[in-house]
Amino acid sequence: MKPNDIRIGTLGGTLCSIWASISLGDVAQTALTAALGTVVSFITSRLLAKLINAKRKGK
Repeated sequence: MKPNDIRIGTLGGTLCSIWASISLGDVAQTALTAALGTVVSFITSRLLAKLINAKRKGK
């Protein structure tokens, strides 16, 4: 066997074992957490921009 074949086999086995241990619930939870984080980040940046603009106009 070539060293490249061993690497490919090892990578394939690793990916298969990871794939088998991930459930659909985990994927859904991760997607919802990411979406919530995005929304919170967007709202925070908008509020901070408004606060900074209001502070600049007050000078």
